[in-house]
Amino acid sequence: MENEIMKFEEVMEFLNVGKNTFYALLNRGEIRAFRIGKIWKIPRKSVEEFVGEKCGQKS
Repeated sequence: MENEIMKFEEVMEFLNVGKNTFYALLNRGEIRAFRIGKIWKIPRKSVEEFVGEKCGQKS
């Protein structure tokens, strides 16, 4: 699903990174996300764009 929203834990597992690294990526704006209350919501497209940029592929 193109507009799928991922949870914080799902993205950490997908990228194989820990909580501190993931917070750093969010704080630097490398992965676009938003919060509803205390829960982070991360668009799958945002994660795919991040990975594409790191691999040298522009989407």
